[in-house]
Amino acid sequence: MSDHTADPSNIKPISIEGVERALSKAERYRLLNEPREAESICRDVLAVDPDNAQALKALMLSITDQFGLPGGRRPEEAISLIHKLDSEYEQQYYLGVIAERRAKTRLRKGASGPEVYVLLREAMEHYENAERLSSAGNDDAILRFNTCARVIHRDDRLCPHDDDAHIRHHFIDEDVPLR
Repeated sequence: MSDHTADPSNIKPISIEGVERALSKAERYRLLNEPREAESICRDVLAVDPDNAQALKALMLSITDQFGLPGGRRPEEAISLIHKLDSEYEQQYYLGVIAERRAKTRLRKGASGPEVYVLLREAMEHYENAERLSSAGNDDAILRFNTCARVIHRDDRLCPHDDDAHIRHHFIDEDVPLR
C-alpha cells in the first residue's frame, strides 16, 4: 500500500471563514523567516478566494523571500503574478520589490557589481513609476527607492559597466540628494 498523503490532489481546502486567520498566519510565518509555509498558506487562501489581494501580495513576497535558498523560487514565479494586481501603482511597486530582492540575493551570492547595480537601478525605476502613481501620504515607493540608493552608495563595487560610468555619477553622485 503506497502513501498518497503527499499527493497534491490530497490538498484540503480551507473555509472561506478561515481566510483572515490564515492570512495572519502567513504574515507570521514570513516574519519567522519561514517563507515556504507562508507560500503554502497563501496558495490555500487563493484556492478559495482567488481575488484576495492580500494573499496575492503575501504570496509574491513569500516567493521573493525564497530567492537564493536551496530549492527556492525563481523571479519569474513572482513576476507572473503581477498582472493580477489591481492597480498600476501596485504593479510597479511590486516589480520594484522583485528586482530589489533579486539584486540583494545576487549580491549575497557574489555576483558582479555591475550585474547587481543594473537590478537595483531597475528596482529604482519601478519605484519612481510607483511614486508618480501613489496617493498622497503614501511614501512606500520613496522609502524603497532610498534603500536601493543607499545600498549603491555603500558599496563601491556597485557601479555600471565602464561604458555606462556616466550613469553612476548622474544617478548616485554623493551630491544628488535622496528622494
